[in-house]
Amino acid sequence: MSASGRYMFVIGRDAKINLIDLWMEKPDTVAEIKVGMEARSVESSKAKGYEDKYAIAGTYWPPQFVIMEGDTLKPRKIVATRGMTVGTQDYHPEPRVAAIVSSHFNPEFFVNVKETGMVYSVDYRDLKNLKIKMIEAAPFLHDGGFESTHRYFMDAANASNKIAVIDTKEGKLEKLVEVGKTPHPGRGANFIDPKFGPVWATGHLGDDTIALIGTDPKKHPDNAWKVVRTLTGLGGGSLFLKTHPKSKNLWVDTTLNPEAKISQSVAVWDVNNLEKGYELIPIGDWSGIKAGPKRVVQPEYNKAGDEVWFSVWNGKDQESAIVVVDDKTRKLKAVIRDPKLVTPTGKFNVFNTQHDVY
Repeated sequence: MSASGRYMFVIGRDAKINLIDLWMEKPDTVAEIKVGMEARSVESSKAKGYEDKYAIAGTYWPPQFVIMEGDTLKPRKIVATRGMTVGTQDYHPEPRVAAIVSSHFNPEFFVNVKETGMVYSVDYRDLKNLKIKMIEAAPFLHDGGFESTHRYFMDAANASNKIAVIDTKEGKLEKLVEVGKTPHPGRGANFIDPKFGPVWATGHLGDDTIALIGTDPKKHPDNAWKVVRTLTGLGGGSLFLKTHPKSKNLWVDTTLNPEAKISQSVAVWDVNNLEKGYELIPIGDWSGIKAGPKRVVQPEYNKAGDEVWFSVWNGKDQESAIVVVDDKTRKLKAVIRDPKLVTPTGKFNVFNTQHDVY
């Protein structure tokens, strides 16, 4: 989402970007571009005075990122990411670009260069004299999101089993935090732990834990940038977890778990009573779909924070669905089944995405 909420940038693995104008009477594509052969990341400028001005896309191949005009997708700058790996200083010829976030404090993009373990702070004030700061983190940088103040980028280095805490105001690495095996937070989840204060959470692909990291260096300095609590979930294979400022629930999927009962369900905790453990919610069964793996993926809240939407992800030739759950009661609210729902995975509320609410 662009800073104003007007434009939605959609990138496919084929590196094609669609720019959708949501303010049209019928939202539609107003520009498109192909920035490479394979990709996964696109972001928009959010700093004051630069709202909607630029977009940036990173590619898996070629190893590069492209800065474009935010309302036309006209390319303005292409930058290669080939370079040396953190620690070993070995040359990597094709490091892919994974997650990109836009600073709320400065006119800068923070670009994950996956295999090298570097985070590029890209200052977009002067594209002709582009200034890039190279922040050493850890390999392989993949996804992540902001903690609740939007200052610190909680960045998963999944091959290193670490979360790199990047200070986007000062443009530096704040801390490397050891977590479980192969962290995969999506954007993560922010809430107030009743004992440890503000935390950001990540699940893991490689084990059944959910790590809660303290994120308040001012009021809770003893808990900041360390794992303060570890929850035990349904199993490994988690891709996304989510909560909302108006909710008391933390929802965690286990999409890639090999056990059907686990991959077709989600776990939900009361954030005010984490010791109680999780409740298992059989989203796949609630969908009413009989055939297929019915993997459940990516909880997403509505703007009000009283509904959670889950994708029931089947093969392209099978029926899929969206299941809507009442967040307060944890009961089924609606099921959306339509032939146009083909392998649904991510889905994003405009307001929450625009304002980094998660």
